[in-house]
Amino acid sequence: MKYVTLKNGVKMPIVGLGTFKAENGDEAYEATLEALKAGYRHIDTAQGYQNEESIGQAIIDSKIDRKDIFITTKLYPAKLGYNSAIRNLKESLKRLKTDYVDLYLIHWPSPNYNLNLETWQAFVKLYNDGLVKAIGVSNFEIHHLEHLINSIDVIPMVNQVELHPYLNQRNLENYLKKHDIVLESYGPFAKGLVFEDENLKKIALKYNKSVANIIVRYGIERNVVMIPKSVTKNRIIDNFKVFDFSLNEEEIKLIDKLNLGKRVYTDPNNCPFVKGDEE
Repeated sequence: MKYVTLKNGVKMPIVGLGTFKAENGDEAYEATLEALKAGYRHIDTAQGYQNEESIGQAIIDSKIDRKDIFITTKLYPAKLGYNSAIRNLKESLKRLKTDYVDLYLIHWPSPNYNLNLETWQAFVKLYNDGLVKAIGVSNFEIHHLEHLINSIDVIPMVNQVELHPYLNQRNLENYLKKHDIVLESYGPFAKGLVFEDENLKKIALKYNKSVANIIVRYGIERNVVMIPKSVTKNRIIDNFKVFDFSLNEEEIKLIDKLNLGKRVYTDPNNCPFVKGDEE
């Protein structure tokens, strides 16, 4: 396993299991358990996914020491605000059956910058109180971050965004590097579009790997945290087979050239979370 080190020294596994749309109950439970058996030590969930209970139980049943598993959860978009952020984190902890989470994210930015700031102040309190090991944001564009950073002392440690070959987020990546914020990718397979790409198929053939492996490795080469989601055992196992090869600079540039600025999930500036088609 490879790790990225957050600015506060916390080590975050660079590959994790995404659990968006994994239903609470057997589906989320089994996916989490299979991932942990396969070697994953990073599980990404959210209050909005409504599967924290099953994930928490799977982590307990895995018999792996809690300290060895990195758990991310996120604050539901409609729950922003100081008191709400604190209350909802404590509710997430109960569902996850743990005393702390390793990373707590504001799931979506509000167009109300002051509400983002108020929520962030609650995150800082939770961090200082030891209920979370690290704090960050998700789906934040540069303008959201600019307002936040200009008003706070504790800067987000992670920004989780849609990132895949057709939306490579290089501009955002450069901005985050200046502030020592780790970039994390959700939706790395662009809802399956990457699997039909002939350029990616050729690279996969060269290494005797799947296209999924190439995409995850592409993120690793950039030091981007990757959380491919799946509830299928074979795919969960395959998505983790990425630590025995490397892509060269030419291949990374080739994948970069696939960028179209194309989103397959919701625009962060217009979060209709209730529609159920966003990360």
